[in-house]
Amino acid sequence: MFAVCRSGGSFVTNIQRYGVRCIGTILPESRLPDFPLINEPVLQYKKGSKERKEIEAALKKTASEMEDVPIIIGNEEFRTNTVRHQVMPHNHSHKLAQFYWADQKLVEKAIKTATETQIKWDRTPLSERIKIWQKAADLMAGPYRQQLNAATMLGQAKTVIQAEIDSAAELIDFIRMNTFYLKEATKYSPISENSKVTKNSMRYRGIDGFIAAISPFNFTAIGGNLAYTPALMGNGVLWKPSDTALLSNYIIFKIMREAGVPPGVVNFIPTDGPVFGDTITASPHLAGINFTGSVPTFNRLWRQVGENINRYHNFPRLIGECGGKNYHFVHPTADVQSVVNGTIRSAFEFCGQKCSACSRMYVPESIWGPIKEGLLKARDQLKIGDVTDFSSFTSAVIDDKAFNRIKSYIDHARNSSNLEIIGGGKYDDSKGYFIEPTIVQSSDPQDKIMVEEIFGPVLSIYVYKDKDLEKTMKLVGNSTQFALTGAVFAKDEAFLKRALEEFKMTAGNFYVNDKSTGSVVGQQPFGGGRMSGTNDKAGGPHYVLRWSTPQSVKETFVPLSEIDYPYMRE
Repeated sequence: MFAVCRSGGSFVTNIQRYGVRCIGTILPESRLPDFPLINEPVLQYKKGSKERKEIEAALKKTASEMEDVPIIIGNEEFRTNTVRHQVMPHNHSHKLAQFYWADQKLVEKAIKTATETQIKWDRTPLSERIKIWQKAADLMAGPYRQQLNAATMLGQAKTVIQAEIDSAAELIDFIRMNTFYLKEATKYSPISENSKVTKNSMRYRGIDGFIAAISPFNFTAIGGNLAYTPALMGNGVLWKPSDTALLSNYIIFKIMREAGVPPGVVNFIPTDGPVFGDTITASPHLAGINFTGSVPTFNRLWRQVGENINRYHNFPRLIGECGGKNYHFVHPTADVQSVVNGTIRSAFEFCGQKCSACSRMYVPESIWGPIKEGLLKARDQLKIGDVTDFSSFTSAVIDDKAFNRIKSYIDHARNSSNLEIIGGGKYDDSKGYFIEPTIVQSSDPQDKIMVEEIFGPVLSIYVYKDKDLEKTMKLVGNSTQFALTGAVFAKDEAFLKRALEEFKMTAGNFYVNDKSTGSVVGQQPFGGGRMSGTNDKAGGPHYVLRWSTPQSVKETFVPLSEIDYPYMRE
């Protein structure tokens, strides 16, 4: 979007005054809305509070209805013969939403719609896009807050505080702060040594084609970020939500449309994963994939992109966050209470279904006794139940596939001579997909329970001899393919400095005397390396620019009157 130059005056006046044309490639910073970078407050839901009454009413209303969710392409709704249902994980006989899977032809139609819409949407001034996103954030923070939270609680089995952190605060932060980062990016101005002769400028464009956003079940906010950050930057998007987060994601879609996102900018495409992946990677218009999910799925998509690379109009941008085998490393000088409380929260909140959840811990023999006692005592006090019971610490895992996968690791621990279940170990899927928070002690730091991602409420612990500190530190980075989050607990400052270097490549988000979970948008931009993903740091200033294709513009205001150079005439 070209705008009149920042020096002031009208377009014509500047031509008359300087004999030149003066334009800028992006809207002047002063014309973009100014707003602070502040995190959305997290409400506490204490008994008798306004928010407690509101969420209780929203839960009752959401549970009493079964939402019919269509496929949405442009301004059209579609319903196919392939009907699916989202159920409550903690009560899997209760259906929350009915939805439909798009077939290949509908995915192709969505590609055409997004690609055509992108051209028009990219010409929408940044100031207008920012106003839409700010309005959406206000809607999420106000009238739709408890609807989002209720859908997340019931559909994804999150307790009220976990839903509030996710589907309210984090989602709102993504929507608001990404507009702030975009605004800040526009402040950059290339060097123009003599603006009366030449002017250099930069503008941020969308990428011609479409972006495929593939979002997970475990964070409602991730769905909003994956689909709408590329859209903010001028892209057309196909959003494939997770079947097990469908209702909360659909509410986001409706809020963004109400706020002013035009039809076709983001298209809502529930469908079978392989059908979606095969269709988008076969299209020459694929401009990028924004993904959160498993390593095998991301590897499959990356391989398909590689196989089709000669047919694309662009080199597709691939951004992926693929989970981890996150660790707590405990030094003999660590504060025992901090270790115990931080580990219980990190390992077992939301049933360990956070990408950053602590799944393995290394504890020195000298303080294992009090740590073990503390962990078991705390674990025994955790209440596992229905999310509408506000005394529940956590609830069920997401579905039958997760239940069976996690169960297999517990069964492995029960049958292995190298492993001992010291807490928990029970499971029951008769009503909901309930698995007890389980603590396993391993005598083998290379056992699969210590190195493979479980994505459930299973904490594996290796107790090392104090004299083997150095050797055990090497295990952190050498025993798994992941490098997402990690934490070290110690009072010894010299050790902490060493650990900061030793563990440098083991985590994209690193914590000192704090749990491995709980990154906040704008405070700890999130992402990891190795097989944990491409580490593009969602929630930080770099992420929005990954979805833009900048253009440098040089304008020359004086005629080029010569071909040769002065030295050639000497």
